[in-house]
Amino acid sequence: MKARIALLAGDGIGPEVTAEAVRCLRAIETRYGHNFEIDAAPVGAAAMDLGLEPLPSPTLAACQHADAILFGAIGALKYSDPNLKVRPEQAILGLRRELGLYANLRPVVCYPSIVDASPLKPELLTDVDILVIRELTGGIYFGAKTRTVDSASDLCVYSAHEIERIARLGARLARTRRSRLTSVDKANVLETSRLWREITTRIVATEFPDVILDHMYIDAAAMHLLRRPSDFDVVITENMFGDILTDEASMLPGSLGLCPSASLGDGRLGLYEPIHGSAPDIAGRGIANPYATILSAALLLRYSLQLEQEAAFLERGVIQALEAGVRTADLRPKTSAASTQQAGNAVLAYL
Repeated sequence: MKARIALLAGDGIGPEVTAEAVRCLRAIETRYGHNFEIDAAPVGAAAMDLGLEPLPSPTLAACQHADAILFGAIGALKYSDPNLKVRPEQAILGLRRELGLYANLRPVVCYPSIVDASPLKPELLTDVDILVIRELTGGIYFGAKTRTVDSASDLCVYSAHEIERIARLGARLARTRRSRLTSVDKANVLETSRLWREITTRIVATEFPDVILDHMYIDAAAMHLLRRPSDFDVVITENMFGDILTDEASMLPGSLGLCPSASLGDGRLGLYEPIHGSAPDIAGRGIANPYATILSAALLLRYSLQLEQEAAFLERGVIQALEAGVRTADLRPKTSAASTQQAGNAVLAYL
């Protein structure tokens, strides 16, 4: 296969972790006889440092013409003032909007070899394999905003169409797993959640009668995610709830550095990134965990390039590295911590 991949390494540890993912993609390319054209482009603070917008027009164009996007991280301390009119984070919001990437898939898997890295008791982590699908382009993050001296407002709006496509995607993916779908909302308080619940119930009942659907309030879901995480299979929820829940869920495997993501739309183009931030405090030190980015590259192979065998092979490479005891500092290593490159080397040794 010939495919074009836009590489947006971004800021902080982004260039370090994406470098390891690119090494792994090159190994997959060689092993399976593919041709991956990987083109780098600036984004976020890295673009602003060049005197450009957070999402320069050439970068957006490169993404629009790509088959998939591999993204690192975004954000820098010198642009962290929330009152700034132009901030690095505007780039990722712009990409989601311009490319129509409305569904964020975040797998949460607890690997048996590193259950001691989690703050939860090991017995709670058996068979935890969750797929959270977060609606990505609607809700309070994109609603109208107002601000005066003594008040502020953020409008949360959802259309039926926005909810329908998330419900269908969640049910369709649940069919490929354990056929259990949990929809998370706050329907006892919010009108948007009442609409969300009503539409999700209708879609699943009429189009996916073989899928078991249950509804859960966001506060209850946050509790049960820690109390009985293995009960969850596929979870769908709106933008802000999904943002919060997935960061909480990252503590099940023990680190944000183990959690990949895929942002998808109606076509094959997707954006793939680790869910962690730019971590400026450790940038340039060579100690960041690259596993989430490598796992994001596996999702890229699976969803945008439809290379399931290659994706599973790359995921096994990460599992083998963890079973071999190659842990970066965030994973509570039993001996000395592995560097970013050493973790990448361990995956490459398997590939």
